[in-house]
Amino acid sequence: MKLKTLLLFAVLCCSFLLVKAQDKSWKEHNRWIWGPSVGYQYQSGNFLKVSGWGLFAPNDFQYMKIDAGANFSWMENQTTVVPEVGFTYYLNDFVLFPFVKAELTPYTITPKVGASLFSIVDLGIGYGFDYNTKKNFKPIDGFTVSVGVNIPLNFHLY
Repeated sequence: MKLKTLLLFAVLCCSFLLVKAQDKSWKEHNRWIWGPSVGYQYQSGNFLKVSGWGLFAPNDFQYMKIDAGANFSWMENQTTVVPEVGFTYYLNDFVLFPFVKAELTPYTITPKVGASLFSIVDLGIGYGFDYNTKKNFKPIDGFTVSVGVNIPLNFHLY
């Protein structure tokens, strides 16, 4: 029962933030859009990716996103959580945004390229380089494929 109440409270707070963001004039808006994201990545195994992110526009045609989160996996008969930070550079502001991305964990650096639908749904491919193999774990390296959904919490239409 407590979980349902907490979830309902979180949904109401998020919806209040979305409605409140539309009340401000353009000059009052923060230039950052932020929110949570969830995704899937295959890189020497399956990972559930959960993170928080912030997106800003250095000009009218390019966007940069910074994210930090965790990758969850079940490998070698154990649950593993791997922290991660990432930086994404979106090259365009049309419907399909091409991007380049770099992800860094304590064990791997992974450059990626891909495409994003309005920077909400990201599809990426890349190659991970293992530089510090996790103890009692297999190396996390090689080709990677990922899909992620970014949920903007303070998006505004103007």
